[in-house]
Amino acid sequence: MQLKNRIESLVALGQHLLSMDENWLQAKETAGYKNGWFTNEFIHIASNNIATAFLQQHILEDFCKTYNVAENKSTKVIGLVMAGNIPMVGFHDLLCVLLSGHNVLIKLSTKDEILMQHIIQFLYHHNEAWKHIIGISELLKNCDAYIATGSDNTAKYFEYYFSKYPSIIRKNRTSVAVLEGNETDEELEKLADDVHLFFGLGCRNVTKLFVPKGYNFERMITIFKKYEALGNHHKYKNNYDYNLALYLLNNQYYMTNGATIFVENDQLFSPISCLHYTFYKDKNALKQTIESDERIQCIVGHEFIPFGDAQQPSIYQFADGADTMRFLVDL
Repeated sequence: MQLKNRIESLVALGQHLLSMDENWLQAKETAGYKNGWFTNEFIHIASNNIATAFLQQHILEDFCKTYNVAENKSTKVIGLVMAGNIPMVGFHDLLCVLLSGHNVLIKLSTKDEILMQHIIQFLYHHNEAWKHIIGISELLKNCDAYIATGSDNTAKYFEYYFSKYPSIIRKNRTSVAVLEGNETDEELEKLADDVHLFFGLGCRNVTKLFVPKGYNFERMITIFKKYEALGNHHKYKNNYDYNLALYLLNNQYYMTNGATIFVENDQLFSPISCLHYTFYKDKNALKQTIESDERIQCIVGHEFIPFGDAQQPSIYQFADGADTMRFLVDL
């Protein structure tokens, strides 16, 4: 399939994701039934970002020009192991494979198979040539290269099984925010989005705050009530109640607004419904430390990614900092 036809299908997909098409609405509803973390609101946010930040014709054309995507190149088969922690989280990898001109064999996550299957079926319907390009399988055998996303534990297995092939193997990652104490109410409200969207399950969600010594949390805790409705979600509420009980039993200091628990903790990864924080003295020293930490996907703050942008990546922002498109084009 020529590149212009690939882009044409992908632009049509973007329009479909923004539509009120009955089949798309049904797919979103079914996905929510199967995975309680996939609320209609969060599916809408994810699909809207894919459609507006990825699947616009000028964006796709510029992206391909940036990587000098060739029309006639040697086609490989890419084995793609998708994650399912947030809605359609594996789509960017799929997009890169399709634009690079390769074929793809996908192992879908059981947590996100409904939405991804709907996307693939839409492409099949738009142009039957996709049926010879995109395949779905439980076993990814005889592929020329692999892209796999999973936990630190599954990454060890991926590295073992795919060691003989060109590959990108992704591990657990999370995001942090660096505060200076002079943030506006609007910035803190946007930080609330960075923390709470998708229930905090994404690698681009902020799970750790670095705050100056003596930082007053009162204003933040009040502003974060923007997401107090999460406390009504049964799966989130179960996590909140469980973690709150642990802090009470251990007589550990915490702060809460009824939906988010703020706890001083050195760990980057925080449990669902919790937000860790650490006080810092030297911002420059902190900056050097966190910028070199491979576990950190995004850093939010005045000198970093703007508040509120963590869950709105552009097409050029790659997971784990590994340039997926360059990897595929150079195969």
